[in-house]
Amino acid sequence: MSMTIGLAGKPNSGKSTFFKAATLADVEIANYPFTTINANRGVAYIRVDCPCIETDKRCGNCKDGIRFVPIEMIDVAGLVPDAHMGRGLGNTFLDELRQAQAIIHVIDASGGTDIEGNPVDIGSHDPLEDVDFLNHELTMWMVGILNRNWTKLSRKIQAEGLNIEHAIADQLLGAGVNSEQVHTAQRNCNMLTDHVKWTDDDLVMLCDAIRAISKPMIIAANKADLASKENIENLTGLDMMVVPTSAAAELALRSAAKGGAITYMPGDLDFTIASDKLSDAQKTGLENVRALIKNNDGSGIQKCINKAVFELLNLIVVYPVEDEGKWIDKNDNMLPDAFLMKKGSNAHDLAYMVHSDIGDRYLYAVDGRTKMRLGEKHELNNGDVIKIVSTAK
Repeated sequence: MSMTIGLAGKPNSGKSTFFKAATLADVEIANYPFTTINANRGVAYIRVDCPCIETDKRCGNCKDGIRFVPIEMIDVAGLVPDAHMGRGLGNTFLDELRQAQAIIHVIDASGGTDIEGNPVDIGSHDPLEDVDFLNHELTMWMVGILNRNWTKLSRKIQAEGLNIEHAIADQLLGAGVNSEQVHTAQRNCNMLTDHVKWTDDDLVMLCDAIRAISKPMIIAANKADLASKENIENLTGLDMMVVPTSAAAELALRSAAKGGAITYMPGDLDFTIASDKLSDAQKTGLENVRALIKNNDGSGIQKCINKAVFELLNLIVVYPVEDEGKWIDKNDNMLPDAFLMKKGSNAHDLAYMVHSDIGDRYLYAVDGRTKMRLGEKHELNNGDVIKIVSTAK
């Protein structure tokens, strides 16, 4: 499936460093607001164990049994309060986020930047203040879109008997919202049946619920290595997904690995020195990073991405093959593809993801491990290897 994760947060929270660490894309990183003006796009990866480790042969699409499945990542312009009213680069920021299925909110856990993103003494700003305002800006952005034509739309719904959920979804289409999400939000809010009686507060409540459903969020408590224990405990104690991260540490490791100085894969909890040409200063720097990731169970960047995909969005990885015995395609490539799917999907859903023609001609599927034929309603599991059988064209 096409998967896009948005990186959001106030300026100087380490958002662009997170993006560069996750994608190794060439982006500008500087200590002043609005370094990121146009959205940066790159490829990040989720990390999973490759099924080929269960066999005597490596597939060639993993590294030592670790598979990296690509997703798109967008690093948008920094957000400041009242962005939904066009302040700062707010409109640009919000328009870019419409494509994201989930958002990683990068927060400066060290308290070294104020609410506007300006550098201040570490510990002088409470990062808890940064948590709610992104949700507020997204909600009010949707309210603004809905309010543009609400009076006219409301009359049209009443006069023509339109389905209100479809009408609202059409209005919020540019925000990446569908009618199913509107339906769920409306139900959760116990909205009055007669939409004409909805107040401004009702619209805000509805949009807040739509925002929570259509733009699920995980917090990256960044600069965790500089943050006080109290700040980290306060953030991780919130009733939401929070992962302490150090984007600077991950970027140092990824850059060193790319340059051949160390052997390291994203998500590893340690690394090995691979070069005998490092200076004493470089060795000291790497040992400092080693101590940091050992104390914090890694840099947190890969953990944050994986949690966003597997826990926040509730997705699984499935591997379609044409030979259930050797796990290969028609060209003898072993485990050539990895598809991200919603948990609860079945093999027929997978067939349509591979190709619409295969979905239309689907007959049945076979589990690559058990070699058993799967029932039509059988739910796929994370890591499944599946052969799809379809009628000939």
